[in-house]
Amino acid sequence: MTPRPTDPSRRTLFSLATTAGLTAALGSLPTFTATAAPRRHSETPPFTGTARDRLWWRAPGNEHSMIEQGLPVGNGRLGALASNDPGRELLLITDATMWTGGLNDTLDADGQFPYDHRTGFGSFTLLARLTVDIPDHDLAGVNDYRRTLDLAQGLITSSYVRSGVTYRRQIFASRPDDAIVLHFTQDGGGRYTGTISLEGTHGESPSSAESFAASFPNGLCYGAALKAYGNGGRIRTRGTHIDFSDCKSVTIVVSGGTNYAPDARTAYRDPSLDPEKLARTKATTAARHSADTLLRTHVADYHSLYKQLSLSLGTSTDTQRSLDTWERLAARARDKAPDPELEAAYLQFGRYLMISGSRGSLPLNLQGLWLDGNDPDWMGDYHSDINLQMNYWMADRTALSSCFETFTDYCLAQLPSWTDLTHRLFNDPRNRYRNSTGKIAGWTVAISTNIHGGNGWWWHPAGNAWLCNSLYEHYEYTQSRTHLAKIYPLLKGACEFWEARLLTTTLPGNSEEVLIADSDWSPEHGPLDAKGITYAQELVWQLFGNYCAASAQLKKDTSYADTIAALRKKLYLPQVSPKTGWLEEWMSPDNLGETTHRHLSGLIGLFPGDRIRPDGSTPKEIVDGATAVLTARGMESFGWANAWRALCWARLKDADKAYRLVIDNLRPSIDGTNGTAFNLFDIYAVEQGRGIFQIDANFGTPTAMIEMLLYSRPGHVELLPALPDAWAASGSVQGVPVRGGFIVDLTWRKGRPTKARIRSVGGRTTEVVYADVSRTVTLEPGRIVTLKDFTA
Repeated sequence: MTPRPTDPSRRTLFSLATTAGLTAALGSLPTFTATAAPRRHSETPPFTGTARDRLWWRAPGNEHSMIEQGLPVGNGRLGALASNDPGRELLLITDATMWTGGLNDTLDADGQFPYDHRTGFGSFTLLARLTVDIPDHDLAGVNDYRRTLDLAQGLITSSYVRSGVTYRRQIFASRPDDAIVLHFTQDGGGRYTGTISLEGTHGESPSSAESFAASFPNGLCYGAALKAYGNGGRIRTRGTHIDFSDCKSVTIVVSGGTNYAPDARTAYRDPSLDPEKLARTKATTAARHSADTLLRTHVADYHSLYKQLSLSLGTSTDTQRSLDTWERLAARARDKAPDPELEAAYLQFGRYLMISGSRGSLPLNLQGLWLDGNDPDWMGDYHSDINLQMNYWMADRTALSSCFETFTDYCLAQLPSWTDLTHRLFNDPRNRYRNSTGKIAGWTVAISTNIHGGNGWWWHPAGNAWLCNSLYEHYEYTQSRTHLAKIYPLLKGACEFWEARLLTTTLPGNSEEVLIADSDWSPEHGPLDAKGITYAQELVWQLFGNYCAASAQLKKDTSYADTIAALRKKLYLPQVSPKTGWLEEWMSPDNLGETTHRHLSGLIGLFPGDRIRPDGSTPKEIVDGATAVLTARGMESFGWANAWRALCWARLKDADKAYRLVIDNLRPSIDGTNGTAFNLFDIYAVEQGRGIFQIDANFGTPTAMIEMLLYSRPGHVELLPALPDAWAASGSVQGVPVRGGFIVDLTWRKGRPTKARIRSVGGRTTEVVYADVSRTVTLEPGRIVTLKDFTA
């Protein structure tokens, strides 16, 4: 991630193509569509969690600081930030497909893609703004205010006392009903009087007080609608607003969306879909049910995912528990005393965001699913050189594999356009990254992508390999042949690209020929035209291995797999510089970039790859060289960069450094500094006094926490590889998936595992390791074994 470009004239491109067999692989991808009536759960009791599953605050969010103070809700497609102000509830509503930009297939003079929200690349934007004004409930006139985010139920609640009456409200985003619900109640004698307003954020004219519709110049149609009902009193329409008076309770149901379709053949549009009409239908249908029934239906759906993993890192003190979440963050940073329940809650907050933001539509972008305006930094796009991948490292590791599917489906839907653009534009003579072989095949991407098949900023040749490696890792966790068959065209196309791109060279003093990547940039520093960068060599080495494994598993293209296997054997792999003692990031003994740069591109073989291992299987000088680079990079950076560093230190089994980086990300962000905002969103300091929200650290940091407890690769599971002293006294984690097709429940005490329960979900044999103790586990799918003896 680099500072946002300042040139407003930059534009980008988009084009369409077809890929044989893609439609069958892609299937039908749901976005904003009509759905069957959900199963109701009016008799299902609500689920409750522990202190590790609840966050709370003593103050509402300021509507002028919603990205730092608004609480997020989402149903995987439709999201909102809520202020929870007693006198003026504000919801900033988003839909994952609400993008400007579109079809644009020109290059700038340097052969790179234009990149600006005012041009063809476009931007992620807000869908709607909902306000509920209750003038008599001004914050200054209420007492005992409390605001809670219940992570176990996917529910925001707020309460306060006014004139002796306790008022409560609930806000949640229901996937079964495809709507956001606001429910206002009180405990005897109280009444609500106020106004509801639903507005667009792009100058739209409302169709009525209950809905609006509009379209962008790119042809994307969108709309939103609400339905309000109450108990007692009166609710009526007044112009473009809805008034309610003297009501014992008020319920508001909001839905909305666009006519986006994940299909390149239709220019990513569904011309038959009327978003406003569908939103009105969804809101009206949901409003036929009580708020309690809507809530129970939502909780039953949401909790079915949330309950898959539980975590205890120890017990916090009564003093820590008496503090609200913001106070606890400040106390943790000030006092340096571990707060294990807060730290566990931070991991579960990441899972809450994943469930809320990644189900059945598009993947989470740089903003996740949440905005406070229509001009997000970097357009809220998909960055393929760390950020998109980091968003999904957590999904499989924290038992949310189903949330990964939006990432898979996005890549499949974009593939026809990515392929077309690669063939038509990559070898443009102005492109400094073009293939000097003159050949072109397969597909690749730029550093930035949008939802319309378009690329932005600079070409990113190795981006295809990193995307494919992430998709293949999902297979390693799930063992799903269906998934493997879906992603096979992506893997093969990426291999074809690299078969055409690799160059043959000989190393100084060695007559053996090796294959190296053509001119490239090691994200995001150093020379722009270096050959054989470690970043590309490692990613392609892993891609080729994954493709060969997929070919063997699916029994497809065995001859081509043999070709790729032969190329893999000839790939140059990085060496240690005799000058610096570092693992080389470039084919040079000198460091050609910034010593403390935020990216760890040269260490990609350590994490997310695992070619570099400190277990004796990798030459010691390579491990030492990687360690030297990581040490030189430092311990202070942006949230996502700290998370990546923590993951690398966890792989090197340095618990102290990994934990320090995790905790540094929990520091309160003050005046835009790097750290955690009031609402737990990660803040990225782009300049003095200005920080922005970027969601990847909210997923990367929990990933590091899990990797400190469990490391896995196919056939190998390591228990407590980097357990910090702060969590060592006692703890447990249940439901952790591991690569190779197993799920692990683990408990520990005094820094040692006391019990490990291994369940097969497709895997058959794995080695389970703790320190110098190793056990071989062989299971049929569905069977379980419990290990207790971890003494040598």
